[in-house]
Amino acid sequence: MTTVVSGAEPVSSSSTLHRAIDWKGAFWVASGVPALVLFSIGGIAGTTGTLAFLIWTFSMIMGFIQSFTYAEIAGLFPNKSGGASIYGAAAWVRYSKLIAPLSVWCNWFAWSPVLSLGCSIAAAYILNAFAPIPAADSPAVVSWLAAHGATLTGSDADKAAAAIAALTPGIRGWTLFAHSLGPVSFSLNASFFIGAVLMLITFAIQHRGILGTANVQKWIGLLVIVPMAIVGVIPLLTGQVSASNFSPLVPLAAAYAPDPGHWNIAGWTLVLGGMFIAAWSTYGFETAVCYTSEFRNPEKDTFKAIFYSGLLCLALFILVPFTFQGVLGLNGMLATPIVDGSGVAEAMAKMVGGGALVQSILVMLMILALLLSIMTAMAGSSRTLYQGSVDGWLPRYLSHVNAHGAPTRAMWTDLVVNLIVLAIACADATSFFFILAVSNCGYIIFNFLNLNAGWIHRIDSSHVPRPYRAPTFVLALGGLFAFVNAMFMGAGAKVWNGSALWAGLITAALIIPVFWYRHYVQDGGKFPHEMEEDLHVGGPRDKTERKAGILPYLTLAGGIAVVLISNWVFTI
Repeated sequence: MTTVVSGAEPVSSSSTLHRAIDWKGAFWVASGVPALVLFSIGGIAGTTGTLAFLIWTFSMIMGFIQSFTYAEIAGLFPNKSGGASIYGAAAWVRYSKLIAPLSVWCNWFAWSPVLSLGCSIAAAYILNAFAPIPAADSPAVVSWLAAHGATLTGSDADKAAAAIAALTPGIRGWTLFAHSLGPVSFSLNASFFIGAVLMLITFAIQHRGILGTANVQKWIGLLVIVPMAIVGVIPLLTGQVSASNFSPLVPLAAAYAPDPGHWNIAGWTLVLGGMFIAAWSTYGFETAVCYTSEFRNPEKDTFKAIFYSGLLCLALFILVPFTFQGVLGLNGMLATPIVDGSGVAEAMAKMVGGGALVQSILVMLMILALLLSIMTAMAGSSRTLYQGSVDGWLPRYLSHVNAHGAPTRAMWTDLVVNLIVLAIACADATSFFFILAVSNCGYIIFNFLNLNAGWIHRIDSSHVPRPYRAPTFVLALGGLFAFVNAMFMGAGAKVWNGSALWAGLITAALIIPVFWYRHYVQDGGKFPHEMEEDLHVGGPRDKTERKAGILPYLTLAGGIAVVLISNWVFTI
């Protein structure tokens, strides 16, 4: 069998992904998603205060309900990979050639930075293990002050700071090159080079194909998920969780300050900012449907993969933040090592009553957890690039796979882009959260388009058999959540960086020249023939008939209005 692309040579069947896994394999590949809680557990606490556990809970419930829409549309395309954005693009292609690739592009630049952000946190763990910054009350600092304190002037805090600076390993401040560019900085420091090595290790594992990846992630997943569950449960059983750490249930007066605020515009803006950034983590298990064309039995495996992945995330995304907040309290959650993620393992060790050995083990497990999320991201985002190329949205070179069925050119593209992003993420916390916020703008756009793709497919492709059919009210609720998510983005992106929303929209717009080059330069204005057949627009009648009429256009206009109005109304 060959895939024919207009204006191109036929692509042989060897250039396709392999049907090598069942839903359990996809479940293990997606098992890296719960580790995403480590990326922003401190950041969300810093912006929402005592409401943080509710933010995680409500966001996870929304993500679980939305997943039923994705399960239905994924079942329509058993021969495609790349995830919900690919299946959603099929709904929008009748109405606009530009909107369809926007879905694919936004999903990719939302998922891809998990590689760089995860590697930056993992690198911080490794540096803390081998070149730690001494604590102010550590024996080394006390000894140094006893020997040199008499020669110093200033307060005790100033003297302690001087001691810490003198005892901090030089590698912590070393950088090959650093610079600032607009709202972010970038640095080729020690964290960057450690993170780059971790990326290459991930690439090597992924190079073996989806079956090899799933087998590796199964064991790493068990090593990570079980301890996360234990840490979530033990403090509840030992009585460490204090009810006082969950009150008063009001927003903060200002971000990263423990003073309670009010339910006013500024307070709601911080809350919506928390919901905005939580979605980047809690909705992420939808990646379980990225592997439809690699399932042995896609009709049965697709729904099971996303449903059971959702149950896992529902448990851990609610349990872990609740326990952390209940034990640490607001002041503990606002501590710098929790906000930047580097002190999470130490906090977990204390929660289970462990000493130095347990802490060392948990540090290793946290590094594995981050590697798990990185592998999940590379597997999903590279397949989005691959399928986007096969379908005619993205440049043709991305459709290549190796002998193991791994989309290696897409993986190399992910790697190169993320090395650039890694240099930004490793610079400072401000740059880290800027990258996170910009990528999440893409994720919200993708979710908006794909939640509405559910009802568009129902109208335009009602005759197509569905292995799984979501209840109509759940499909409608997903459409409503699309606008709620748009409000999160419009109001909440500014909480993390004043330029994040506009930077996200500009990044989304970059698909226009990319798609223009592929569609009009490489393919002469025609889609690949097999893509048209798969999307049920192969015949002239199917291709031109738009049963949903003006509704998709009104939906787009409504989404844009919600983003702009909420951005104007909600201010800090």
